[in-house]
Amino acid sequence: MAPFALAPYLEATRVRVEALLQPRLSTLFGRAPEALLEAMRYSVLGGGKRLRPTLCLSFADAVSRASGGGGEAADDAACAVEWVHAYSLIHDDLPAMDDDDLRRGRPTSHKVFGEAMAILAGDALLTEAFALLTREATPLRASLCAELAGAAGAAGMVGGQVLDIAADRPADRAHLERMHGLKTGALIRASCRMGALAAGARESELRLADAYGRAVGLAFQIADDVLDVTASREAMGKPTRADAARGRPTFPAVLGLEASRAMAREQAELAAAAIRPLEPEPGPLAMLARYAAERDR
Repeated sequence: MAPFALAPYLEATRVRVEALLQPRLSTLFGRAPEALLEAMRYSVLGGGKRLRPTLCLSFADAVSRASGGGGEAADDAACAVEWVHAYSLIHDDLPAMDDDDLRRGRPTSHKVFGEAMAILAGDALLTEAFALLTREATPLRASLCAELAGAAGAAGMVGGQVLDIAADRPADRAHLERMHGLKTGALIRASCRMGALAAGARESELRLADAYGRAVGLAFQIADDVLDVTASREAMGKPTRADAARGRPTFPAVLGLEASRAMAREQAELAAAAIRPLEPEPGPLAMLARYAAERDR
């Protein structure tokens, strides 16, 4: 059997995600101020890896064993996690946070629309993600909301951001794993669990999605730290070596470059092993784990 080809799968899923995002944003036309919608669209439709919605849809497909996965619930979940991700990037780039002027090779939202509109666009994306998930009042959609809220809130992304900007953050592995498990890993883990939930996963399958998401989230962040040291600003489409300039600890700074790469590969292997009951032969989930650890941008 030929090995699974990840590149065409990523492209096909990217196209699928773009086709889901556009009409859902369009439902706000005529109901929200045009200036706000323009800022929201700029950040949501401005490219990106689409890793989180891809993981969501891939788990829905794997659990359902059929193309299309969890149907409209999975589609809405994929868009909701991407909207929350876009909101987090807008706010991370603000002068009060990372003060970055470039994202995905383009000026950041606050550079284009001003700080006030950028903040409001992020607020709107976060709120509308939950409106999208709850457009039908069902127990499944309530569960999807709970997953996303847990990942986005005080015990998830927001809490991780607080640890990241703290003046007394320790430069050790335990702190890095805790911080990034919240700031980056929580939404990746939720993306996996939400896709599985949308497709009617059993508790045992949710545990697999959880273990996989934890490992992939850590692998992804380690790879991000490695790329911040080794990649160019042009390749990444955003500033590099920024963490070192701000005095923030990273995996390469704490563990060393090669040890960090080895740890990322180890996490990818743990993720692939976790979902073997769902994917006996290496397929999209196993290859996505490897991609998260070994990507070059």
